[in-house]
Formats: sequence, C-alpha cells, structure tokens
Amino acid sequence: MSNQRLLMAGASAAVLLALSGHAFAAADPVPADASTAVDEIVVKARDKAGLLEKQPNNTVFGLDKPLLETPRSASFVSDVTLQRYGIETIDGLTAVSPGTYTASFYGVPGALNIRGTLAENYFRGFKRIENRGTYSTPIGAADQIQIVRGPPTPIYGSGKVGGMLNFIPKSGKNEGGYLSEPTGEITATYGSYNKKNVTGQFGLPVNFGPVTGGVYVYGEAEDSHSYYKGVYPRRQTGEISADFDLGNGWTTAFGGMLYHSDGDVQTPGWNRLTQDLIDNRNYTTGRDTSIVDSDHNGRLTLNEISGNAANPYYYDPTFNPLYIPYYNFYNTNAAHTLDTGVGTLKLSPQQVYISPADFSKTNTNTFYFDLAKDLTATSAIKAQLFYDDQENKRFVSYGYPAWFDSSVWEARVTYNFANEFLDGKVSAKSFVGASYRDFSGRRRESYNSGVIALDRRDIAFGATATDIIDSPFSTETGAGVLGLAWENDNKSDWTQQGVFFTTDIMVGEKLNLMLGGRYDDYDVKSQDTGVLSYQIAGQQKASKGKGTYTASLTYKAPADIMPYITYAKASALEMSQAGDIAPGLVASATDAWLSDSDLAEAGFKFQWLRGTLVGSLAGYRQNRTQLMGINATPTGTRAKGVELEVRWLASENFSFTFSGNTQHTTVKGPDASFQYIPAYTAGVPGSQAFGGTYVVWSFAGLAGRAGDYDYTLIPKSVVSLYGAYTSNDYDWGKVGGTFGVTHVTKTSGTVQDAVTYPAYWVANASAYYSYGPYTATFNVDNLFDKLYFTPDADSYANLGALPSRGREWRLTLARKF
Repeated sequence: MSNQRLLMAGASAAVLLALSGHAFAAADPVPADASTAVDEIVVKARDKAGLLEKQPNNTVFGLDKPLLETPRSASFVSDVTLQRYGIETIDGLTAVSPGTYTASFYGVPGALNIRGTLAENYFRGFKRIENRGTYSTPIGAADQIQIVRGPPTPIYGSGKVGGMLNFIPKSGKNEGGYLSEPTGEITATYGSYNKKNVTGQFGLPVNFGPVTGGVYVYGEAEDSHSYYKGVYPRRQTGEISADFDLGNGWTTAFGGMLYHSDGDVQTPGWNRLTQDLIDNRNYTTGRDTSIVDSDHNGRLTLNEISGNAANPYYYDPTFNPLYIPYYNFYNTNAAHTLDTGVGTLKLSPQQVYISPADFSKTNTNTFYFDLAKDLTATSAIKAQLFYDDQENKRFVSYGYPAWFDSSVWEARVTYNFANEFLDGKVSAKSFVGASYRDFSGRRRESYNSGVIALDRRDIAFGATATDIIDSPFSTETGAGVLGLAWENDNKSDWTQQGVFFTTDIMVGEKLNLMLGGRYDDYDVKSQDTGVLSYQIAGQQKASKGKGTYTASLTYKAPADIMPYITYAKASALEMSQAGDIAPGLVASATDAWLSDSDLAEAGFKFQWLRGTLVGSLAGYRQNRTQLMGINATPTGTRAKGVELEVRWLASENFSFTFSGNTQHTTVKGPDASFQYIPAYTAGVPGSQAFGGTYVVWSFAGLAGRAGDYDYTLIPKSVVSLYGAYTSNDYDWGKVGGTFGVTHVTKTSGTVQDAVTYPAYWVANASAYYSYGPYTATFNVDNLFDKLYFTPDADSYANLGALPSRGREWRLTLARKF
C-alpha cells in the first residue's frame, strides 16, 4: 500500500471514530486494586532522585500514555535527577539516556546526537530553530527533559528519524494539579575557575472566582571563567508560565522563555592533530611569517593574504597561498611552511584555539499559548500558538564569521476523542488536527574564499595578527585594504501546512495498536546574495506535498514484560544552521531540500519488583540524511544499534541507573561533500603544511572513501552506571550522594587512517546535606582528572578535537521557601 493510501485509510478511520464518538458510552473508571495502590506507595517512597515517571505523558505520541507502555525508546529526566546527577548541559545526558553521545560542536552543547545523527530541539512539543553549537541549551530552566529516539509524533510536524529533545518548562502545575501554596527556591553556586551562578524560582497559586491555577517564574544568571583559558561563559535566562482552569471545561496555559548569552565562544579545541599529540600531548610548534599584517590592524585582510588588492575575490587558488586543493599529490608553499619557533612541547589541555577577537552573542525569545475545552467526558479540542526567534552574531578567528537572524511561528488545532466498541472489548483514544508553520530567516556566513586555516595558529604561542582572519564585523579603512565580506547571505522563507492524526487502539487488556500519520504541503523560497556564495543566482522557489506515517504494536505479556515493534516513514526539510534552506537545494531537480527517512524498531519494556525496577531494551535500524561538509551536501546515513536502559529503586535509601548502547552508523557513498582534510592525508609533513589548509572537492575522491564508510565521530558503545544514596530524615537533617562512571569506546576522524581518540572512562560524584529549607550540594566532575578527547563535528571533524575539561568542583547553596 502506498504512503498516501495508508494515510487516507488511517485518517478515514480516525474520522469515523470521531463521528461515532457520542454513540459509545465511556466506561466507568475501574479503581486500582489494593496491590497496585501499595506498589504506588512503595515507588513514591523510594524515588527520591526523581528517576521514575510520575504520571502518563503525551510527548512520544501526543496522547497520554505511561512511558512503560509506549512502543518507542525514550528517556525522561526530571529536574530532581538533573540536580542529583550534576547534569548542567545536554552533553551530560549520556549518563541517563542511551545513544546520546555528541561530537563537539566547538565546545558549545546546543544539540544532541541521537543514534549517531543530529537530533532536533523542541519546546513543549514545538520544534525550535536549529541550534548546532550556536548557544548552550539552558536545561536549568526545565522541569523535565524528554529524549525520544525515533521520529517525532505526527502532531509535532515533520522531522527526521533519529531523535528529538523536548524541553518542558517549569510551570504552575505539579503532579497533583495546580499549586496549592506559594513555593520557591533561591540558589547560589561557586566553583572552580571562578564559576558563579545564581538562580531564583517562585510559584504562586492563583484563585479568583471560578478560576484556579498557578504562575511560575524562573531566573538564572551565570558569569564564569572556564577550564579553557580565554573562554568566559556569561548567560541569563528568564522564564514565566501560567496555567489556569477557567471553569466550564476551559483551560489555558501561556508563558515564555528569554535567553541571552555572550560567552558561548566556539573553539575547535586542539589543532595540528597527530597521533603523538593525542597519545603523548606532543604538539608541533611554529609559525609562518611569510604573510604579514602590513596595515597593522591586528588581523589578515584579503588583500594581505592574496596579494591582489584589486579583486581578491577573483577566484584562483594562486591568489590565496593559504589554500591548496588536494589532487592526491604532495604540495606545499611558503605560506604553508612554518619558518620560526618550530619544535615540540607538551600541550596543556587548558590551551585551546581562542583569541581575544573571538565572540558569540545570542538572543532567543520563545512564547506559547494554549486554550483547550473539554467537550464531553471523552472529547476535547485544543488550540495552540508558538513563537521562537534567534539572533546570533559570532566570530571564530580562524576565519569563520556568522550572523543568524531567524524566527518561526506555528498554529495548531487538535481534536481529541475516545471510543469503545464490542461492549468495551476494543477501545480507542485518538486525535485529528491541523497545523500551520511559517519561517523567515537570514543566514550570513563566510567560508568559501578558502581563508580558513585551522592549523595556522600555534596555540601554544597564542593568537597573533597573522593567524586572526578578517571579519565582516570589522570596518576597513585605508588605500588598498579590502576586508572580508559576507560570502553567503541567504534569505529564506518557507511555510508548512499539514493535517495529522493518531489513534491508540486497545484490543482487550493485552494488545495495543498505534497508528499515526500526517500530510504536509511545503512552500519554499530562498535567495543567496553573498559575494561568493557558489549558489544558483536569483530567488529559487519550490512546492511539494509529502506524507509520513508511523505504526506500532505492543503486547502486555506475562511477568510485566511489554514487547513492541514500530515502523515509521518520515520526511523533513534540509535546513542549514539558521533554519534556512540553501537555494541550490531548492532548485534541485530531485527536490533535495526535502528528504526521506525511515525507522524500524523492536524491543520490550519491563516493570518488576512491584514497579521499583523498570527498563527497556530496543534494537533499531534507520536510514536518514544529514548535511555534510562545507557545501552542506545532503548525504545518506544508515544506522543500527541496540540500547538498554534500567532504573532501579533498590530501597528507600539506594537507587541505581544503567544506560548503555552499541551502534554502528554508516555514511552512504559516494559522499560528494567539500571538506577540509588534515596534512597527513595530503601527504605533507606538519612543518611544511600547518601554515595553511588543504581541501578536497569531493570527499569520495579520497583513498578508501569512494563508497560507504563508517561514521567514526560517534563511539560504537557508551555505557553509564550511576548509584544514588539518600538517608532517612533525622533531627539533624538529611544527607545523600551520587557516584557514577561512564565508559566511551574509541572514536576517530573520518578520513582513512585518521587520528584515533582512545576509549576512556570518566567518573562524577556529588554529595548534599539538607536541614529544614536549606541544602548544600557539592559536585565534582571528572573526579579522577581523566584526559580524553571529543572529535569536532561537522566541517572540521578531521582538523580539531576538544580535550576534556579536568577535574572541576562546585558548591551550591539553596534555600526553599
């Protein structure tokens, strides 16, 4: 059956269910038996680290459903768990969620890799603007972080299989309903490398007339130094939410989050990669002095690099001595050769690629509004609005400036209903709906002229005027001086209008079938007016409709085991870093701007020992694309793997979590992306190469890369084991602690015979003491000061790697009221 027929059949079934909704009486609720009630009491008493789900959730499929009965691999992480485990960024989520190891987006944890490829960020079920290392995702403002492996539910819009991270903000509701009394907390944190962070949050119940509800406010500010010299993160987050029951079946929720950062400076970490550097910290020193800062403005402008002041953008590699295309032969020149200070030394992991000229400034604004009405005991309608914008200006002094300015809004209407058939032997919970999404963005970048030379700087010596490349943010003056302009300036607008449905059918008490799908119409237009864009000229337009679907089957087997199978077909826009779409993709005869992906997953979930031992085992196979290389070429990937997650409340004092996976991701060849390559791949000794850069027009042209190849930036296995202790309450207070270890297998660059980053393990620990409303928490990350490396992601994956941060500590004092 074709996708369209399957969608039509599913949609027709959902409509018939909706029309017949009033013809079947809802079943009377069945009270929980005594053993179930006792189990719930045991779980609540033991779950002091917030490990288990408190109530059914609608994140995975858009319908309230316990996570243990959901036929999809997913992990929910509460704010309590984040605190107990000392997780401050999304990179730390590997401790509690399998398959989420992420290559370094230049030291800025903006998005997760899930199942080997980049995941998407959501806010209350709405997709946010892309964040590939643009800014640190502020998880401190979350009530819960939800990680779903696989495609998003049809209600959330189109998206690639692989996974999503859904951010649930703090709100005026709790597991028991609306706030019943004022609540709040203030914290102050001080730690190593002058870490300073303060937070404040306050919740207030609101009751007037028939209206009941709550308002919650959260604020956070950080002004710190960093383990890495020259990096100073400064961030501020503000969040407010309001939730109200308006009476007569009406409810509403609205709020927003504001975020500002001017310290998330990107760094590739270490450059001039060799195996000796990774294994022994032996760094090749030296600088090239053949190119000089003749106008003494503290950076290299194009005329100084090319020697062609009249038109340095006239493209000819001979005009750019930093840039040598690779044609499988040894090649060097004076600019590539290190001519002073050449030698070796032991490099400190605190010394990374940074300069005083580097900066990154980000502002985001996110708002939402919900209005819902219960029509009957089994049906309701909800209207939702969502808005998100992002502006980022950044400069990385090896020659990468960027300016992103994007916004998106979305409207969604959903009708939920329930039915019963055959005297209650078959029941269904379903929804149908429609959505409209509108995006407008502008992406300005410069990287096409070939002036990026990651290895040119001797990071042991520090930044100099002859390794800081010019930027469009600079204002040039003087005769013959020509600064870097915006080589890409892409203005992109697109809309997406769709209809969707999902139905959750229960046959008897054991068999559960879930079907869902959506159909979207896309309209896209883009135009790149950059001075050297290598994009097709003029505004490009395209339109297309596309259907997606998902089907899952679950069976409640004996011994509290729930096996399941899932299959999904998905589609998604091929978006660049600002959420825009490149004109070349829009003009493609193969509709390269809209990609397909698919997922097959099978596994089982279990709930043992009176609900105190829960977990899941899943195996998957997926196919999807991701943008590769400097020219952002859509390239296919194939991944397969197995994931295991276990959470055990061993007693009222001890709890344990295990998270582990094994995976293998393959890039489908030929990979035609334009990429930077290391000197050793070009066959040139470092001392004759590090002053400049080497590139390959098509990655498939390299030895051993003509066909499929392993995506080795992601480890084949990551395993985490954590234990937590919480004492009983005493007159003198309460104490607790957490200790955990994560093991990561080796990774490497993606060229043949690439530098390899050894396997490693890292330990984290925390302890806390509470007395009345006061709590003191002491965290130590990388307890044993282990040095390990995370390869860079994206375009410079073979040129840079981020050394681990050494042992870090922090002390947090909190006061609840």
